[in-house]
Amino acid sequence: MPSYTSFLSSAAVALLLSSSALAFSEQCTTFEYPLSCHNTSAVANTCCFNYPGGNLLQTQFWDTDPATGPADHWTVHGLWPDECNGSYQSFCDESRQYKNITQILEHFNRYDLLDYMAVYWKDDGGNDESFWEHEWGKHGTCISTFDTTCYTDYVPTQEVVDFFQKTLQLFSALDTYTFLADAGIVPSTTKTYTYAEIRKALVRDRHVNATIECTGANSTELDEVYYYYNVYGSAQDGTYIPAQPDTNSSSCPLTGIRYLPKNLTSTPVQNGTYKFL
Repeated sequence: MPSYTSFLSSAAVALLLSSSALAFSEQCTTFEYPLSCHNTSAVANTCCFNYPGGNLLQTQFWDTDPATGPADHWTVHGLWPDECNGSYQSFCDESRQYKNITQILEHFNRYDLLDYMAVYWKDDGGNDESFWEHEWGKHGTCISTFDTTCYTDYVPTQEVVDFFQKTLQLFSALDTYTFLADAGIVPSTTKTYTYAEIRKALVRDRHVNATIECTGANSTELDEVYYYYNVYGSAQDGTYIPAQPDTNSSSCPLTGIRYLPKNLTSTPVQNGTYKFL
């Protein structure tokens, strides 16, 4: 099986994984602040403590028809700040609903991010730019440590770079396809799997559960995974600790879950409709 990083040069992947936040103001010493969602009293400094969205979810898609991304790899959905009780805020700053994500990343010379996103952060409606704008505007603006006041000598839109950088760093370490394949769960047009089998495969490497979601007829087709983290310090530079889901809900049935192969002959067509959340 080819490595998913084979789609990009090794130098580009190394840069993606090693780059750090841009001039982040707060020196959030690890463990100086409580782990998000584990504080027993209010924490005033929300530049070093993610609040109220203390559960950070790295969410992934398995798009089959139209297919997005490589045949043997899931793709990015986003990075979502859930509150510790499972609720969430959205579109938290109307002044930062940017409509030029590509240009922002180009301005900061982050072509490595754009190259990676062109393979692994794809919209099944054919409009990647709108997808990226939506994920930043709905979710990124609600991560407290990405507030503009958390930066020294703030340069407009630099927090956008940090959002996409961190999302891709997390995603690159969460190879859902391999997690499942190592447990004998591979795409098939005939075989089905149980909810327990899939959950067990996803817990093995992280030692905590992930949430799975299904779509299609009777919601039997596996199409999303949510990985949860709590964080010591900022979302930009903090220490991410794998966490249990904040809810046990799932749209998938207990049995008969289909994990379909990607139809690589299909291509997303921009049609003005999107499934992203």
